[in-house]
Amino acid sequence: MNWKRIRRDYTVIGILAIIGFLVRFSSGLFSVQFNFILLLISSITVSLNWEVLRWINSWLNRILPFEKFIARRIIVQLLLGFVVGIISRTCIYYFGEPYFPMKLDTMFLASTWALYALFTAGINVIFFLRFFIQQWKLSIVQAERLEKEKTLVQFDNLKNQMNPHFLFNAFSSLNGLIMENQQLAVQFVQQLSKVYRYVLQHDHRHVVALSTEINFIDQYISLLKTRFSGAIFFEVKIREEDIEKQIVPVTLQILIENALKHNIADVTKPLYIKIYSNYDYLVVSNNKQLKSIVTDSNKVGLHNMQSLYAFLSDKPLVIEEKEDKFMVKVPLL
Repeated sequence: MNWKRIRRDYTVIGILAIIGFLVRFSSGLFSVQFNFILLLISSITVSLNWEVLRWINSWLNRILPFEKFIARRIIVQLLLGFVVGIISRTCIYYFGEPYFPMKLDTMFLASTWALYALFTAGINVIFFLRFFIQQWKLSIVQAERLEKEKTLVQFDNLKNQMNPHFLFNAFSSLNGLIMENQQLAVQFVQQLSKVYRYVLQHDHRHVVALSTEINFIDQYISLLKTRFSGAIFFEVKIREEDIEKQIVPVTLQILIENALKHNIADVTKPLYIKIYSNYDYLVVSNNKQLKSIVTDSNKVGLHNMQSLYAFLSDKPLVIEEKEDKFMVKVPLL
């Protein structure tokens, strides 16, 4: 039972009864004592009508749901409400009219039929509005959930696309290392296994602690330094107060791979990547030295990441591009 809704309903009923009392009292037609009697009777009448119509609404929800029979449902509920109003009016005036301190004229009595019919129709309209507002809110929540699920799928696809390319490049580098430096090749394999252990362990998690992500990225950076010896440099500075904030797993790996995909990384033109926290953001920046041709770029990776963080944080993921620098600011969660 929804006690919050019931309490709200009876607050409205009480306010309506008090307004009716004040209107009757200001007219001066009835004594104070009789006005209080009418207040009690009207409160009981409105409450009974409300509960009967609430029961009818619940009953019709089962046998004639809005989702399947919207027009028929509205017509049937209004007709039943009309019957309830007529029965209520008949009982009140049949049993109550003899006790009125004055004789009620014919015009007033005739108008009460319409008044009670409109009163019950008004209550039913409130039930209709509640249903449609609830469905509207539910549709918004479902749309947001579906959009979030879609974004998560797109982000997972991005990771799945990135991993084979990274593996191909890593194994190509490993092939050269085996011939040149077997000890370094062993270290490279160990680093590679740690990187993919992290990816597998956190594949289904939405967020991880920044400290966990930084520990992973240290291994990943070691791997890249081996792969791009002297062609790539990193600077990582995380504020102590930010270290236990959260981030989406492999966000940093994706941003670093994005920088490598679009920029030249060569001993003669090294790529500098900085990772640092700045208040509520984790910033990843790199110097711009764009490749003339970028293969396997669908230009939706960062957009998907923006969409994902839009669901997880009130702060946006910010992309800034200047003449000599590219920067992504990721909100810390």
